Amino acid sequence: MFPSTSRDIGREPWADDPSAGPSGPARGYPPAPRTGPAEEEGERPERKGPRRLRKGGPGRRPDDESDEEPEEEVPPVPVRRPLALTVAGFAALLGVGLVLGAQTSGPGHRLPFTAIIFGVQLLFVLAWTMAMRPPALLVVALVSAATAAIADVAAVQSDIAGLAPLGYAAAAGFLLAVLGQLVRRVDRVRVTDSLGGTLLIVVGVVAFGTLVVLSRIPKGTQAITVCLTAAGVALLVARLTDAVAPWPRLAPQVPRGAAGVVVGAMLGTLTSAVLGSYLVGFTPTSAALVGVVSAATAVLADLAVGYAEAGRLMAGEPPTMWVARHMQGPLGGFALAAPAAYAMCVLFL
Repeated sequence: MFPSTSRDIGREPWADDPSAGPSGPARGYPPAPRTGPAEEEGERPERKGPRRLRKGGPGRRPDDESDEEPEEEVPPVPVRRPLALTVAGFAALLGVGLVLGAQTSGPGHRLPFTAIIFGVQLLFVLAWTMAMRPPALLVVALVSAATAAIADVAAVQSDIAGLAPLGYAAAAGFLLAVLGQLVRRVDRVRVTDSLGGTLLIVVGVVAFGTLVVLSRIPKGTQAITVCLTAAGVALLVARLTDAVAPWPRLAPQVPRGAAGVVVGAMLGTLTSAVLGSYLVGFTPTSAALVGVVSAATAVLADLAVGYAEAGRLMAGEPPTMWVARHMQGPLGGFALAAPAAYAMCVLFL
């Protein structure tokens, strides 16, 4: 039988006996103050100094700055003045050629203007296929050139001047170009990614054919003169302004400035308004309305080409042919201004 009471009852504990309870402080007494440094007990050292506020995030202390790596700034692409002047000269020559070619067009004399349009279409095919490099490049180039020829013949020989034959030619050319890319297994993998580029090439080529259709409409030749002059002046002034003052930069990777885009569109509109006061069937107001659409369309298309080229370079694609890369912008601007001129002539004149 064990006793019901412990033998230690009534025994006074010695001072050097280990405590049977937890090692914490005695019940009822506050803990003793800590005199040692916090690092000895494995605790996190307290940070000194007030927090500082920063934009877009919580406050931070001065000792937090050492933990963050500085962000790398992308250096802006330099603007080359000789190149900007060369592109401006090409845009001016292209606009003058199209406007003077439109003056040779007349009933029964569409062939000279159609030949000029076909030459510009071949330049467009060369520049855009070399710049975008779609799969089966040679097939896409040949199909686009054939589509341009068919669209021009349809624009001249159709009984009624309209865009339906050109739409059929564009659809057939796009399908043939895609089928040509699906033949080879190597090109078949990239067909999905290149559908947009192939469509742009084919539609851009056919867009120049709208100028032939427009020349068969009453007031069409005057509309071509007003619209293409406005587009040419806008592209010329935009590139010249970029050569002198490319400010403010729209993007570090694109050597273009917002001042050139705005000033070019404004001076193109002013030029069209001045022409409207001399051409039969136009007033300064109607000519300015038609010209502002063409000028803005041309400069924005030229700017979009610059963004596309910068995106291809940032994606790691090799740079394309120098001449084709810099011809692409003005050709794209006039290609988009041509259907804009047709739409403004049909809707507002």
